[in-house]
Amino acid sequence: MLRRVTDTPRGGFEKLVKDQGLVYNETVLPGGEKVSYWNEGVFYTLTPQETEDLYAATQLMFTMCVEAGDYLVAHPEVMLRMGIPEWTHRQIIRTWNLEPARGSVYGRFDVRYAHSFGLRGGTSSDDPTLDDPKLLEFNADTPTTLVESARIQWFAQKDAGIGTDQWNGLEDMLVAAWRRNLRLLARDLGHKPVVYFAYDPAEESGEDLMSTEFLRDTCDQAGYQTVLMTMQDIGWSSTLGFYDDRSGAARHIDVIFKLYPWEWMINEEFGRRAFLDMDRADGTVWIEPPYKMLWSNKGLLAVLWQLFGDDPVRSRLLLPAYFETDRPAEMVDYARKPLLGREGANVSLFRNNEPLDHGEDKLYGEEGFVVQALAPLPSFPGAHGDNHPVLGIWVVDGEPAGLGIRESDGLVTDNLSRFTANAIEAISD
Repeated sequence: MLRRVTDTPRGGFEKLVKDQGLVYNETVLPGGEKVSYWNEGVFYTLTPQETEDLYAATQLMFTMCVEAGDYLVAHPEVMLRMGIPEWTHRQIIRTWNLEPARGSVYGRFDVRYAHSFGLRGGTSSDDPTLDDPKLLEFNADTPTTLVESARIQWFAQKDAGIGTDQWNGLEDMLVAAWRRNLRLLARDLGHKPVVYFAYDPAEESGEDLMSTEFLRDTCDQAGYQTVLMTMQDIGWSSTLGFYDDRSGAARHIDVIFKLYPWEWMINEEFGRRAFLDMDRADGTVWIEPPYKMLWSNKGLLAVLWQLFGDDPVRSRLLLPAYFETDRPAEMVDYARKPLLGREGANVSLFRNNEPLDHGEDKLYGEEGFVVQALAPLPSFPGAHGDNHPVLGIWVVDGEPAGLGIRESDGLVTDNLSRFTANAIEAISD
């Protein structure tokens, strides 16, 4: 069963995890108190069978998302309901119809999981269907928590000796994904590209920088020359397209990874240029590609339920979900989520149509909302109160690649959540 176990914290762990890349470990609470984002000395454990079951469930979730993508590119009116502007549709459809996964490297499913052979993971629910993994959303464009998932928790599990292993193939699979994808792109370009990696320096904690650097490192390992830059460093000219001129000689950008969401880009002149540039024979290839706008939008949840809600197998991995204007009158226990949003902001939970919990208020929701049947996260007691874990299951090049877990004090996973390592339990004979 999913268990929460404690271990003796390592001495000086703050410096240790910082040296391993977690430079953004300090979380400042609303009252000004500073706490560790890395949850030292705490692990969630899974049995080998549960790990295999989650792997299979993730494969099926991804397959459903692919079928939903096929549906969406055939129904642009639904893309409009999702707040995706019509002028972006052509490039979304074009990149979708390229070789499967071309130009796409990674993504992360956020999943509710409480399978516990009758214990419900500490919850009081008597609904047995909640023992199945339930998709909460797909972070398909710019997911973070990558450094802590791939490296920090790997070293922690080895140091602590909790369990026998960890579901964590992220680094090796990313290296392989770059090799496969860039080989295809090199074939189209006619030469081996330099790969640029861009991040937004406005994110001051260092999380975006370190996530980008980690991905850049895996691309280096794949055998490609890479260059780090900020989004503001990217130049543009009508003749050259996107270029880098920081060395004094303008160099066209053939391929670039951006840790900067498409929904922000398309509201900028920069984004419109990117979409027009894609029509050029030597247009810049962006990773992740525009079609990720189909998956990083929570309207995907409503589409998945429409397509698979009556499927006795696939529906077990979903929660009923609808565009807000289609919410059935009988749905009185639900989560209201903005189509585009981050870290639980503007998410509201309702029980019997009465507010239950609410995420931080930010400027999300202009495009609209979806509603999803309420399935509160499982609750595990700890030294300072209840802990509510959400599983972040990574997919790399379309294949399940590993697990990272964040836990929060409330039922909405927000930017005050803590990253908690996982391990695969040792099973005695």
